[in-house]
Amino acid sequence: MLRSPSRNVRTWITALVVGSVLVGCGSSSEEPASDKARPAPKTQVTVEPIKAATELTDTNGAKIALKKKPERIVCLFALCDDILTELGIVPTATNSALLAHPGFLGETKAKEVDVIPGGFIAPEVEAILSHKPDLVIGLGDTHGKLAPALKGATTFWAMQPETWEDSVGYLRDVAALTGRTAEGEKAEKTFRTKLAAAEGAPSDKTALIIYGSDENFGVATPESDVAASLFPKVADYPWKSRGVEGSYSLEEILAKDVDVLFVETLSFGDADGKLSEKLAENPLWGKIPAVKNGDVHEVNSEVWAKGRGTRSLGMVLDEATAALR
Repeated sequence: MLRSPSRNVRTWITALVVGSVLVGCGSSSEEPASDKARPAPKTQVTVEPIKAATELTDTNGAKIALKKKPERIVCLFALCDDILTELGIVPTATNSALLAHPGFLGETKAKEVDVIPGGFIAPEVEAILSHKPDLVIGLGDTHGKLAPALKGATTFWAMQPETWEDSVGYLRDVAALTGRTAEGEKAEKTFRTKLAAAEGAPSDKTALIIYGSDENFGVATPESDVAASLFPKVADYPWKSRGVEGSYSLEEILAKDVDVLFVETLSFGDADGKLSEKLAENPLWGKIPAVKNGDVHEVNSEVWAKGRGTRSLGMVLDEATAALR
């Protein structure tokens, strides 16, 4: 029986952890697999005006105060890169590979942005500060530990997105602090319009997003994955978070008659090859309707698992709705 890793592994993976190993497999919780995520309310296309500010309480309740509009911003996770790209800003430095995607800066221009050494888990503080940043943006549950070392030298902003609404909120917050209010409103409007259009013509097909590097795969759920939070609006997505120790087995997935599968292959150390190819070694894999019908889509994990901003999510919607027709 193949089981997926626990939710804390998902948080770790989607936050762009490379060079490590998946740890452990969760056990099934008491919540039945047949329960579906609660349908979300209809997406509103109207965008409220964004007002420029030097102080605000962000979408997650954290207070941010700057002396002036930030000009030198260091990104420690991909949502930051996504937001800045939407606002027409190039980060001073990053440790994300998202900018190299052709939908962002592209490989050539991305090479002009300095990379913070130390990897995602432990970016080097000295390297961060060498860029003399006005603002450093990181993922709260991973980079929060850097706050004491950065205090007094720069402003550190810990973000913790879990849903697409969180991502939109952070876009608006950064737009306010950088004075890119028109750009922020435009990006939000574009995304909301695309989501509303997809929501207006939902597919009746059953969809599933899985992630991983080997047989220890995980299921992306709307409660804990930003891209997956879109899916109850556009398809039948009967997957709910089972908490820290929860997981889905391949047997349970088979029982749900999945029509369309989206696969995020994540690389770890010497691991190579596609996740779908590795799962094909299990006889149960070939019995899933999506596999039998050739409706398995290997997607870009930089965009689907790590981007989490309105530009990445717009790409997810484009690819998902095309596959779900």
